[in-house]
Amino acid sequence: MMERTLREHLDREINNKTKPLGALGVLEQIAMQVGVIQKNIHPKLRHPHLLVFAADHGIAVTGLVNLYPQAVTAQMVLNFIRGGAAINVFCRQHTIGLKIIDAGVNYDFALANHPDFINAKIKKGTANYLFGDAMAPQSAMASIQKGEAIIKDLAKEGCNCVGLGEMGIGNTSSASLIMCAILKCQLEDCIGRGTSADDQLLNTKIQTLEKVYKFHDLQDYYSNPIELLSKIGGLEIAMMTGAYLQAAKQNMVIVVDGFISTAALLIALEMEPEIIHNCVFAHRSGEKGHERMLGHLNVKPLLNLGLRLGEGTGAALAIPLIQSAVNFLNEMASFESAAVSNKIL
Repeated sequence: MMERTLREHLDREINNKTKPLGALGVLEQIAMQVGVIQKNIHPKLRHPHLLVFAADHGIAVTGLVNLYPQAVTAQMVLNFIRGGAAINVFCRQHTIGLKIIDAGVNYDFALANHPDFINAKIKKGTANYLFGDAMAPQSAMASIQKGEAIIKDLAKEGCNCVGLGEMGIGNTSSASLIMCAILKCQLEDCIGRGTSADDQLLNTKIQTLEKVYKFHDLQDYYSNPIELLSKIGGLEIAMMTGAYLQAAKQNMVIVVDGFISTAALLIALEMEPEIIHNCVFAHRSGEKGHERMLGHLNVKPLLNLGLRLGEGTGAALAIPLIQSAVNFLNEMASFESAAVSNKIL
């Protein structure tokens, strides 16, 4: 069925439910989008999952851009595995599968047999991009390929809806630099407080990232995403890029979380712009640059709760809304089946 014809069929299905036209607002738009992604007037969400990609950043060892020490990345991964983080709470509540991916944490985890842990470590964190490239292009490509492989395995298990989250002390800095390079905006407009930075640390963070920006000539970025990842990216951001690319190939519904997740999407869109059609944007983050990112993409998120935790928490909260959109399309009575008049007096 051609997309135009499919949209017409979906439009009729949505408008013929027992409600005034447009009365379910954004849920109707989501129902249409999911139907088009799945090429089906009766779409279904199967085994939705949240993937949390974790990695360390060399800049974090300086303490110039982060309030908490680098070791917190590994500590939080263990917290995820034990089920004690916010993302665990929300995934349990809404029956969302959860996988924790070691993309490049500076720690050796003894979790080989844990069903929710994936060891995809490329190396133990990036280098400090104040003085050189964060990683070699080969590491960026390897990370992208690992992200693609993780999604392929998930698709084999029947999953058709995935949200991507992250954990990595210092990764808001990498995301800010990516945003600045791609959107061609002022660096200061891209830099927020990250994990609760006070005014003094925020000023130091801005000054530090300005040095990074000049050192790597980011003002001359010319749409070479592998080079950009190599210069100032993170292993988790690169792996998320690959996950986005493959999820779109698998016709998955992609639930985009907050600031860092959207930065990874910006990289993926440089490589394949059509991915945007598979994306549902979960929320507007409390991180400074996120609203501008969303404006650049011309998209409206489902939620605005002031979240700035990461982990994929916004995506986990949004997936039940997507499920509600699919459910009303499939289960709500039509005017005919319910014997309800749809004539206006």
